Amino acid sequence: MRLATALYLSALSLLSFASQATDVSVTSPDGDITFTFTDENDYAQYSVDYNGKQIMRPARLGFAFAEAKSIYRHLEVSEVSRTSEDNTWEQPWGEQRVIRNHYNELVVKFTDKNDAENAFNVQVRVFDDGIGFRYHVSADGQRDITREMTEFSVIDSHTATAYWIPGQGYDRQEYLYRETRLQDVGKASTPMTIKLDDGTHLAIHEAALVDYAGMSLDRQALGRFEADLAPRADGIKVRKQGSFTTPWRTVQIAPSAAELINSYITLNLNEPNKLGEVDWINPGKYIGIWWGMHIQKYTWGSGDKHGATTENTLRYMDFAAEHGFDGVLVEGWNVGWDGDWIQNSELFSFTESYPDFDIQKVSDHGKKVGVKLIGHHETSGGITNYEAQMEDGFALYQKMGVEQIKTGYVAHGQSLKVTDEQGIKRLEYTDSQPLVNHFIKNITTAAKYGISINTHESVKDTGLRRTYPNWIARESARGQEYNSGWAAPNTPEHVPMLAFTRMLSGPMDFTPGIFDLDYPPIKGGTEEHGRVKYMRPQSTIAKQLAEYVVLYSPIQMAADLPENYEAQMAPFQFIKDVPTDWEQTQALQGEVGDYVVIARQERKARHYSGNDWYLGAITNEDARDITVPLSFLKPGKTYEAQIYKDGKKADWQTNPYDVDISKRKVTSKDSLTLHLAAAGGAAIRFKQL
Repeated sequence: MRLATALYLSALSLLSFASQATDVSVTSPDGDITFTFTDENDYAQYSVDYNGKQIMRPARLGFAFAEAKSIYRHLEVSEVSRTSEDNTWEQPWGEQRVIRNHYNELVVKFTDKNDAENAFNVQVRVFDDGIGFRYHVSADGQRDITREMTEFSVIDSHTATAYWIPGQGYDRQEYLYRETRLQDVGKASTPMTIKLDDGTHLAIHEAALVDYAGMSLDRQALGRFEADLAPRADGIKVRKQGSFTTPWRTVQIAPSAAELINSYITLNLNEPNKLGEVDWINPGKYIGIWWGMHIQKYTWGSGDKHGATTENTLRYMDFAAEHGFDGVLVEGWNVGWDGDWIQNSELFSFTESYPDFDIQKVSDHGKKVGVKLIGHHETSGGITNYEAQMEDGFALYQKMGVEQIKTGYVAHGQSLKVTDEQGIKRLEYTDSQPLVNHFIKNITTAAKYGISINTHESVKDTGLRRTYPNWIARESARGQEYNSGWAAPNTPEHVPMLAFTRMLSGPMDFTPGIFDLDYPPIKGGTEEHGRVKYMRPQSTIAKQLAEYVVLYSPIQMAADLPENYEAQMAPFQFIKDVPTDWEQTQALQGEVGDYVVIARQERKARHYSGNDWYLGAITNEDARDITVPLSFLKPGKTYEAQIYKDGKKADWQTNPYDVDISKRKVTSKDSLTLHLAAAGGAAIRFKQL
């Protein structure tokens, strides 16, 4: 009897304790999403409901510091403020010119019950398509963060599907995506996309990564993940002086995969443009001396096969001028590429050219034919060496009329090399706080010289292109180069996977447009159906065309050799026509890793009326027929649909070159049925008549 009484009193006590918890909630403008803070059990926690159903269970918030007292338990919550916002803003370039920023905001304070000075605020903004929250911590002196305890606790962990790549915090995100049960995820990079049982899609990521470490997701149990920050070389996650604000932690929420693409939460949570007038930033298309090195026709370094010669560059510039391209990228012109350039980063000069490359002559010829030289800075991970020469390199390029530079950070071990003021060398992870700050230094310094940056092997994208519009593109994923033969190529599902994962974070310089799919293998390979198996792009030509619409970037490369385009001028016409700057974008259909259909309206510009639409559709290894309603077209107008799709005999293994090119008149009331071959696609220009 005494035991029963004791259990009853204990349960009553727990109920009484739980009833004392304080909940503070805010909903999205349309009322579908509810975000709730609670201090239940004396922990700082939050949960998320969608359409009346909990999709994220209570998850903890807080910090641990090296010296200062931790802030994560014995906490109570109180409301600080509420506000709402509904406005629009315009991108200087982008996939959507005008973006609506519509949210309800709540700020709460979590305070240590035993120490009123030990506290933090959390600011959350709830949009119709998801949520973003961040911390504000008031502090004096130095705070070394050893652990950010932010959790993301998703329901249905046994049945939900996750699409992810490993997240170590130090690599370049160059992996093939995995499709697993949520509970089988290890440590994942972001964005990580999740499909729940009822078809709801989530994407966990972050926005406005500034003076902080990048976040991976470390699985704990039952769909619960903790933020795992890329550490500094000394093991500290983040070092801050005085009060600080973290990046936003974001969760996009959508009823379908396609609707994830139509969300702009990441951009909305970044600060507006800090660069002032940016009409010197020019989207466009380019070709380059690049693919030839990957397939070993040329070498990056000097010698008989050197690709970046004056003669070769002038030939590329003439081809670019003839076919309407804006620039020519030249990699390998500067001293430092000979020998083991990946290891010997300190040997790179960013102003001294090889004897067979005359940068002044190249620049003068470009001005004559109307094609700009696109610069290149390969650091090979040598941060200190690059920063010591950065301004000289920018000044040279500015003198030569260069407006865009591709930077590279290829490095052994995925760690980048830094030397401090005492001459002590250390290795820093790509997403660590010091490297995050390096990339922003690179962008802001380039802006002083009127130069835009396309970063490869970089920290992941978190929407900073809004704040620094000259950060015009990044790689930060497995791009076309993996199809060149030196590694296992991208699988057919890779692009339909990228569209719903990596591409949610921002533009990618994927470098599409490979037309010769039968170059000799570099490392051998097995023959099947008369072609080299696995050591070539797993793609049809139509898919290569569709990538210009599906994989957004304000700068798009026609990556193949000029002679390969000259051999196939009919499909090349689509690459010549397609713009890179858009009035609006509509993701129409798709499933993660299966297929994707996206339509984009061109933005009015020098060569574009603003009236035409473009559509790209890509499938995985499964051939499929899709029907696409054309309701996105302007009502009452007639368009000529210029269709480039897989032919009847198209097969990426046996006949990737079969492209069916046709024209027909259509209106917004029509639909098109398209056959996509395995690893194939379709690209369409809708020209308004």
